[in-house]
Parts: sequence; C-alpha cells; structure tokens
Amino acid sequence: MKTVERREILDYLTYEERRAAVRDAAMRAKDERRVHVGRYLTFLFENHDTIRYQVQEMVRAERMVREADIAHEIETYNELIGTGGDLGCTLLIEVDDPAVRAEKLKRWLALPRHLYAKLEDGTKVRARFDERQVGDGRVSSVQYLKFPVGGRVPLAIGSDIDDPDVGGETILSPAQQAALVADLAG
Repeated sequence: MKTVERREILDYLTYEERRAAVRDAAMRAKDERRVHVGRYLTFLFENHDTIRYQVQEMVRAERMVREADIAHEIETYNELIGTGGDLGCTLLIEVDDPAVRAEKLKRWLALPRHLYAKLEDGTKVRARFDERQVGDGRVSSVQYLKFPVGGRVPLAIGSDIDDPDVGGETILSPAQQAALVADLAG
C-alpha cells in the first residue's frame, strides 16, 4: 500500500480552504473501511487516503509549520498503513461512559489477542498489535493493529473473546471487500 509523502501534505491555511472537499472524500473512504463487531468494537481499515486526512488534520489542529514536526506526523501515521500484504487497522473501543469504560478496559485486557480476520478458506488470521498499548492493567481504547493476511481479502472480522459486548463476527459487505481489494492492490 502506498504511504503518504511530504509533498502531499498542504500547509494548514491552504488545507483550511480545501478542507470540506478533502473531508468528504476521506469520510467516504472511512465508511467503506469501517466494520462494527459486537456492541463496542469498530475496526477502521487504514489506507493512503485515510492516513493523509489524519496527517492533514493534525497539521491543521496544531498549526504545524516546522518540517520536522510535519515529518514526524507523516512517519507516525504511515506506520498504520499495511505493508507487504498486511492490512493496517485502527480499533476503537467505543464506550461512552468514562466509569464504565475504565471498568471494561480492565476486564478486556486480553482482547487484542482474540481479534481476527477470517479468510475465504476459514482460516482466522490473528491481529498483531502494539504491546505498548496495553499497560496499567487495562487495554487502551484505541488500538493499532495489523492483520497479516498475505494479500488476501478477509470475508469477516471478529473477536472470539467470551463476552457478548465485544465478541462476535461481522461478515464484510461486497463494498467493504472491494475497498480492501483496492487497498491491497495499490
């Protein structure tokens, strides 16, 4: 998958002028790559367009002008893009109530090891996750995952943890599969 390059990032003032159109395109790309599992899990598969948008939003929000700061954002966000046939993904654990969220994130400490992409032959490819996002006896509510699918498009995304709030499997729609095919090809 193609990573974001510095030449693709606009200065924050120019971006502000074009933001509405860029945002609309990015939201369409995200919609095609968003998969809900259980009550609280949202998987967002990342690609060049979603990452470029995230970098651009950070440059805008922080009013970045220093090249070193912009380069750091590009490098950081590019890590989320799958490479070598992998699919990169941001997992959002969406629990609105802070007290409930804190309790559940402790209970779901093992969650990242239970996440998978199911392939056409039934194989469950386990997610690789950043160990730095688990600590203090709880899992982070945002996880950055890689699914080493070897260039194959999953049929479903799931969690086989024994908890109905975050367990289950979601079959990808034809549009979601087509988006991932395009990402893996490009």
